[in-house]
Amino acid sequence: MKKYSLSKYPSFFVVGLSYQKADAGTRGRFSLNKENKTALLTAAKAQGLDAVLITSTCNRTEIYAFAENEDQLIDLLCSETLGSKAEFKKVYYSFENREAISHIFKVGTGLDSQILGDFEIISQLKSGFLLSKKLGMVNAFLERLVNSVIRASKRIKNETELSTGATSVSFASVQYIMNQVPKVSQKNILLFGTGKIGRNTCENLVKHTQNKNITLINRTKDKAEKIAGKFNLIVKDYADLQAEIRKADVLIVATGAQHSTISKELIYPKKELLILDLSIPRNVSPDVDELENVSLIHLDYLSKVTDSTLEKRKTFIPQANEIIAEVKAEFIEWLETRKFAPTLKALKTKLKNIHEIGFLQGLEEDSKLAKFNPEEVEFISERISQKIINRVAGHLRQANGSTEASIELLKKMFQLENTGE
Repeated sequence: MKKYSLSKYPSFFVVGLSYQKADAGTRGRFSLNKENKTALLTAAKAQGLDAVLITSTCNRTEIYAFAENEDQLIDLLCSETLGSKAEFKKVYYSFENREAISHIFKVGTGLDSQILGDFEIISQLKSGFLLSKKLGMVNAFLERLVNSVIRASKRIKNETELSTGATSVSFASVQYIMNQVPKVSQKNILLFGTGKIGRNTCENLVKHTQNKNITLINRTKDKAEKIAGKFNLIVKDYADLQAEIRKADVLIVATGAQHSTISKELIYPKKELLILDLSIPRNVSPDVDELENVSLIHLDYLSKVTDSTLEKRKTFIPQANEIIAEVKAEFIEWLETRKFAPTLKALKTKLKNIHEIGFLQGLEEDSKLAKFNPEEVEFISERISQKIINRVAGHLRQANGSTEASIELLKKMFQLENTGE
């Protein structure tokens, strides 16, 4: 997109992987926490990149950026994750320029979510953008693009029913528990991990199960206590994890560790236990599923749960696409103006020079002009120049494919130089 004068790099890319081709284990090896993201952005800045946005959720990891090529971004990602470049390239996707723009609209509005209409991704985009801005890795294009995606997301949420009865992973988890566990309100439920998905699951548990026997455990106890206080729940120390697991009828694991936190040894094998592992990478050791009285469900299964709500949502996809098309068209229109912004700037400078030279020549030829107030003359001249600029800009916006020719004509007519294109 060099012709738009947006970055010193030629193209805007997105490279990433998602649930569509990468399994949970692979996604886990390429997941990024805040520290990893900060390190990646710092490395990108050191390489001279000027606009980078990172998203990393349980379902996807993506980098949006202006770059020389996609490999530049893949190398950055692999430098801060546990996966290799060869492994990444087996399951990755990459889009460039207009296709990359279309992709971020689709992602940010929930149309590319594992559960259709799941709007949790937009908060991830916002937080990723704020981190990039904090580190000075945002330009005008990226800011305008993210704001446009946020606006489209809000409109779809307000104007359609694509998110009605929101079926996020956390909601699907609680729905699964309610369907599988008889008298769930009387069961002992243990939630291990109080990150975003853990908090959302906890809220849904309280809201939908009417259960008063929910216990929270987190490595950092004060985080669990904040959530417990909101819902009047029990908090136990991390040291009590094994004892609490052995009392539980349902165990929900939503930790963010890079390795297994729940092993076979922690579980009492003679008691029935339903375990939901909502972590990426998986935080429950696979051999736990070998225990006869244990049922282990991972979020990949929960994410595939479909019901009448999801079927209903599909009917609103066309309406959502119309909103996306409208907002995206406005963004593209802004983008197109960037092509001739340097020319308009050069034209404005040229008109100012014409005014100054003409006024000075006029003074030499007619002394009567000296009685005019120079400031008033400057003001009037500026307004006339701006009207001309606005008229030219309007013509270029409606050029319908002949913009380049019009720009070249302006350059010849006014002898414009150094337009920066």
